[in-house]
Amino acid sequence: MDRRKFIQTGVAGVAGLSLSHTGLANIQMSLPSDVSVDKVKLGKTGLKVSRIAMGTGTKGWNFQSNQTRAGQDHFTRMARHGYERGIRFFDMADTYGSQPFVGKAIEGLPREKLTLMSKMWTYDEGSDKIEPVRKTLDRMRKEANTEYFDILLMHCMTKGNWGETRKFYMDGFAQAKADGIVKAVGVSCHNWDAMVEAVNNPWCDVILARLNPFESHMDGSRDDVNRLLGRAREKGKGIIGMKIFGEGQHVADDEREQSLRYAITESNLHCMTLGMESIAQMDDAIERVMRLAKR
Repeated sequence: MDRRKFIQTGVAGVAGLSLSHTGLANIQMSLPSDVSVDKVKLGKTGLKVSRIAMGTGTKGWNFQSNQTRAGQDHFTRMARHGYERGIRFFDMADTYGSQPFVGKAIEGLPREKLTLMSKMWTYDEGSDKIEPVRKTLDRMRKEANTEYFDILLMHCMTKGNWGETRKFYMDGFAQAKADGIVKAVGVSCHNWDAMVEAVNNPWCDVILARLNPFESHMDGSRDDVNRLLGRAREKGKGIIGMKIFGEGQHVADDEREQSLRYAITESNLHCMTLGMESIAQMDDAIERVMRLAKR
């Protein structure tokens, strides 16, 4: 099937599955252009990643998410469509249950053209739930069908002292990096103090932070968070944005435009992860992002 026929079939066949459930039913179902997502340098990590990552954790918890609940076939169609349009960055997490879905979706694709990021859930020092990092990481790699992760994050840091309470995991991640099965390490932040620690801690290569112009589901004011991320960027850390649409609360046409304009032209983000649930949503995001990025 040629590219345009594939796109047309994909839009007609799957877009209706999730648009009405996410507040994006007003997206126009038009045949996309040949615009492709570009790549950007992720700070001084040595990684070059697509400006948009395919997020896989919308309402993600308990090893499932909206993306996985739609089923493997739908997931694979979206992943392959995104790949064809330049999205080569996949954002996973153990708690989303999305690693096996990505693993199946990328079968046959050249690994060197992909950026795979996942997140490991962690526990305080002394918890009886702790297991060896390498054991968990080996399982995660097997599920994701990869020998290595480009980026591995400690998931959902909610306190500023994670440099002390998560030293066991930090050491394990550092060893995995030394062994070549992880290229860059970092944290996803859900707290201001946790983000300050990420900016100041030299262990951290990558920060996944919540940022949008509406200050929805964020860890401080828009300006304060952006300034803090600017400090991290000056130190060479890779900055990835999440909650770009305020966890789905700001998805009207003008709000999507405002959110993406802020992320691309005003913020200190290098790139962003978007929890798209249909090919129509993906095409809408690609067209907007690349139009704004070229301004």
